[in-house]
Amino acid sequence: MGEHGHSARGLVHRGGARRRLRWVLALTGAFMLAEVVGGVVSNSLALLADAGHMFTDVGALGLSLLAMRWAERPPSPERTYGHVRLEILAALLNGATLLVVAGLIVMEAWKRIQAPPDVDGPLLMAVAATGLVINVVAAFLLHGHAHGNLGVRGAYLHVLGDLLGSLGALTAGIVILSTGWTPIDAITSLVISALLLMGAWRLVREATEVLLEAAPSHIDVTEVLAELSAVRGLDDVHDLHVWTLTSGFVALSGHGIIDEVSRIPVVLDEIRERAAAKGIQHVTFQLEPRSLVQIEAENRGHDGPQRGPFRIA
Repeated sequence: MGEHGHSARGLVHRGGARRRLRWVLALTGAFMLAEVVGGVVSNSLALLADAGHMFTDVGALGLSLLAMRWAERPPSPERTYGHVRLEILAALLNGATLLVVAGLIVMEAWKRIQAPPDVDGPLLMAVAATGLVINVVAAFLLHGHAHGNLGVRGAYLHVLGDLLGSLGALTAGIVILSTGWTPIDAITSLVISALLLMGAWRLVREATEVLLEAAPSHIDVTEVLAELSAVRGLDDVHDLHVWTLTSGFVALSGHGIIDEVSRIPVVLDEIRERAAAKGIQHVTFQLEPRSLVQIEAENRGHDGPQRGPFRIA
């Protein structure tokens, strides 16, 4: 006996996010080409590093768009939840790509610190200033959707990395133009890489937690147990699991024992309400009459369950 929430409750609206991702993809792709040309002509690692990062952004944005589109495909007998976790896989891949890109930039920056090349400061500043404007617009387009969708957050982190890259390159250009000290270009790249590494690691960690079906960080399972323990007539909650299926879709499953069979509908309604108050949209809960459990236990040669502590498993 169980109560299933409708899966649609946990799915965030993705139409607006997809449209914004398309705009950001177009802006990022166009400026990436401009940065490659500017970086080569000015001999700026900061610009080339940012262009390399933007190249991964084009792939990341395209991957996020593809994953969101596939995630909307209906469930099938083979994939009863559909393809919703493709967004999480896309986020994991985006985060891993960011880690690799940041590592490559650190390696090249270290070489340039040891042997600083000449850098065209004015051209560096002009390209970086243009990139800063474009990346601010792109970040604004994605900001409203980045907190509720892990796949969009991956793309948003890529865009933020570009924004920081443009800001750093602009700063480096000002220093080079003012003082002629070219090592600032490589040093700026190191700072940008450090920020990218932190954001990428968080993204990889969160995506991995979802794939491992860990309890969401914003939900305290102990508190959920306490809420269920307050449901009148519900006893011996066990096999309780809380996990994230995809961004914005938290699920709960569990078993419990009940004395009064007539109260099953009321108990299930209260379980669902208390779970919803904790941000859990999809609930599957099995209630077993105590008399039936005792008969089964006696048939197996064991004592029936006693009223005891609420537990996860």
